[in-house]
This record gives sequence, C-alpha cells and structure tokens, in this order.
Amino acid sequence: MLSEHQKKHLRGLGHQLKPVVTVGDAGLSDSLFDEYERTLEHHELIKVKVRLGDRKERDSLIASLCERSNAELVQRIGNVALVFRANPEKNKILLPKR
Repeated sequence: MLSEHQKKHLRGLGHQLKPVVTVGDAGLSDSLFDEYERTLEHHELIKVKVRLGDRKERDSLIASLCERSNAELVQRIGNVALVFRANPEKNKILLPKR
C-alpha cells in the first residue's frame, strides 16, 4: 500500500507521461490485459485511458485492472488512470520511505 507521500511522488513522475494503454468500448479483452501487463512490468508507472460510457463503469474497470495485476491506482483524472506496480527485477522507480 502506497503512502500519500509516495503517491505524491508518483504523481509528479507521471505528470509528463502519455497514456500507453487505451481501453475502448469493447472493454478489457485478454490480449489487451496481456499488453497492459507487459507494459506495466517494463515501465512500472503507466497511464491507462479508459473510454467507457459512465464514471461507474470506468471506476469498475480500473479497479478490476489494478486488482488483477496487483497494481495500485495512484490517481484517476477523468478517463485517465495513473497505475503503479514495482518490478523488483528492474526497480526503475525509487519510492520515498515515508
């Protein structure tokens, strides 16, 4: 579980990122989830754009993505979610201790 201090640090790092995974009206397919997993494993911190109708659907899909991949939602603004999962092998992003 990330602390607020760590989330703030990650939001700063994620500010300049562009969404690298887009979930369209078709929803979350297995191949899209596999691509999401590979991207998250490689980058650790990614933005995901979710193009679904209403807020509840978007929130549900983002929560499902995070739960299935053991990732943490750092922030969601509109239809873009910032997601983090540390990769112990690469460890590109160093989190503050607090």
